[in-house]
Amino acid sequence: MLRKFFHGLWRIITAPFRLIYTVLAFPFRVIARFRKFLNTEPDEHPLTEVFVELTTNKDTRQMLWDQVEAFRMHLLRAILSLVLTVSISFFFTQQMINYLALPIGGIQSLKAIEVTETIGVFMKVALFCGIALAIPYIAFELWLFAAPGLKPRERKMGLFGIPLATLFFLAGAAFTFYLMLPSALLFLKDILGIKTELRPSSYFSFVIGLMFWLGISFEFPLVIYVLSAIGLIKPKILAQQWRLAIVIIAIVAAAITPTVDPINQGLVMAPMILLYFISIGLSYIAYAGRKRNIAEDQKKADKEESG
Repeated sequence: MLRKFFHGLWRIITAPFRLIYTVLAFPFRVIARFRKFLNTEPDEHPLTEVFVELTTNKDTRQMLWDQVEAFRMHLLRAILSLVLTVSISFFFTQQMINYLALPIGGIQSLKAIEVTETIGVFMKVALFCGIALAIPYIAFELWLFAAPGLKPRERKMGLFGIPLATLFFLAGAAFTFYLMLPSALLFLKDILGIKTELRPSSYFSFVIGLMFWLGISFEFPLVIYVLSAIGLIKPKILAQQWRLAIVIIAIVAAAITPTVDPINQGLVMAPMILLYFISIGLSYIAYAGRKRNIAEDQKKADKEESG
């Protein structure tokens, strides 16, 4: 009984110190677990074997449903992050609306003809700002879902690509606003010599649509680099199919360009074509690095076997 008493007393006395130690050690433990996660080799599950075992192996079907459930949770967290960032963007949406209206002389140059038009514009701009803010976390959730099936080098590359994805998206949006938008507005406002009365809904849909889709298209080189680094895409195929790629880019540009004139469509196509050829160069770099790493791993495995 006396031993239990002193043991309990000792735990009461040392409780604050143990709490402080736990709090101070927590980030180091998280970092250690994260480093272990980054450097853990994944279990080998060839895709063809997985499809075959789906019909015969109960454990494989359960594994598939576990992956579906994991993806659902990652998607749910990504949506919640978007809700949070959109809510945060409400605090500066009005300032963003004023800034986006600068190319036409300010918000006073717009005329609304519907009662709900202005609130619709406010929500569109807030959603766009929320998406821009949420991109890093959404990319992180996608990386977390894919990371267990990737090799350590591929995990690190994917993690490094998350801040780059944000920068590329912002670069595409900035390119649209500062370079493409002024020329597009100049053409649209002066065509046929008819005075154009700009409405908030049409103007901001035009601006935000271009900024969003060109921001997404600026992600293409990064996506190609990552896919080439993990061996899913070969640069030779990209180089051989450049004519087909230009046709596809023309179709996509026609779909996302809000006007039917060839000038604005060309302004959308030009950076996308340039990005495609940049992607080919990055793909060669990533694929060469992958081949070099595979060769080094093979040499290490041969030395271990011979040793």
